[in-house]
Amino acid sequence: MSKHPFVTLEKAQEIAAQFPTPFHLYDEAGIRRTARALRQAFAWNPGFKEYFAVKATPNPFILRILREEGCGADCSSDTELMLAHAVGFAGEEIMFSSNNTPQADFVRANKLGAIINLDDYTLIESMEQACGVPQTVCCRYNPGGQFAIGNEIMDQPKDAKYGMTREQLTQAYRVLMQKGARHFGLHAFLASNTLTNAYYPTLARILFTVAVELHRETGAHIAFINLSGGIGIAYRPNEEENDISRIGEEVRAAYEGILVPAGMGDVALYTELGRYMLGPHGALITRACHEKHTHKEYIGVDACACNLMRPAMYGAYHHITVLGKEDAPADHVYDVVGSLCENNDKFAIDRPLPRIDRGDLLYIHDTGAHGHSMGYNYNGKLRSAEILLHEDGSVQLIRRAETPADYFATLDFTGLKFE
Repeated sequence: MSKHPFVTLEKAQEIAAQFPTPFHLYDEAGIRRTARALRQAFAWNPGFKEYFAVKATPNPFILRILREEGCGADCSSDTELMLAHAVGFAGEEIMFSSNNTPQADFVRANKLGAIINLDDYTLIESMEQACGVPQTVCCRYNPGGQFAIGNEIMDQPKDAKYGMTREQLTQAYRVLMQKGARHFGLHAFLASNTLTNAYYPTLARILFTVAVELHRETGAHIAFINLSGGIGIAYRPNEEENDISRIGEEVRAAYEGILVPAGMGDVALYTELGRYMLGPHGALITRACHEKHTHKEYIGVDACACNLMRPAMYGAYHHITVLGKEDAPADHVYDVVGSLCENNDKFAIDRPLPRIDRGDLLYIHDTGAHGHSMGYNYNGKLRSAEILLHEDGSVQLIRRAETPADYFATLDFTGLKFE
């Protein structure tokens, strides 16, 4: 596949004239299109619901769009619960998936009527002390070992801090039933950013089989199975995109082959996608402001790793388009860098690109999830604005850029002279 910006140079220039670079820009039309395609792919399951992973893009304007498209919210902290509630999510529209969970977080989740997804067996006691045992509760499963599809190892659940063992699941269901739980969920996340249509169907077969076993062992009513996240996006131009329609049909085949014969054809399916829902529908717009010619060719931009951590943290690839030069030959090789006092502050290393001139606008693709949300303030850098491009072409500031006053707001300057 090829990578195309969802905004033209002219539109980006228009926005940049109003809101200085750098900024994260989101495409409302793309977000709605993806939400509808996901819902259609699982429409065969009457109880299906997508619980958007709030941590991916915790902005109320984004969350409101997703709620309008029928999504719920998956929250991992007290603050995210507050945000989801403020947007209008309520009751079982909220899934609370946390680990090392403070009791205060359980209190808020229970107050909001959220579904609590327990990460560990020992959290049963902690939850009970905090808020009692709700009638509906979910448990997170970690099978351990390696997770493979065919001959390809996808991840190492044995090294993950999340979830319960198979034996702990049975014990947890039994104890929770004794304490008043009546409806149960099952959840697992076994691989991240997968680019294979086989991931969800493979995970589904594992969870469907375990669900049948748990029902037979404990008599528990399993109301839903949460396939969590893990469906990836094509960050590189040569990568194949996942086919959500095909994924939905293959999960359906597993459902009808495992759950229906066991008399469990009423189980609702949930997903918990962040990257898939938002990643391609966000971009970091930054301006080339410096060039350096030493042992390599460098282009300095006004964004840095504080605006997009993934390349520095993971060595992650993000495609870059020089707006207005989409058809120009990529006959220059650059490191595209920010201004942090860290050598890993690079958006691209040895990247073939068209000639970049100072003032050019660069479009860094696929930053809609885990982009702005992972920002930080090292070197006194200020986090950028977030802007929403509406379907009608208008734009809206949905988070202003930070100012020095924001950076200093939590400090106490009593007795100091500060100007």
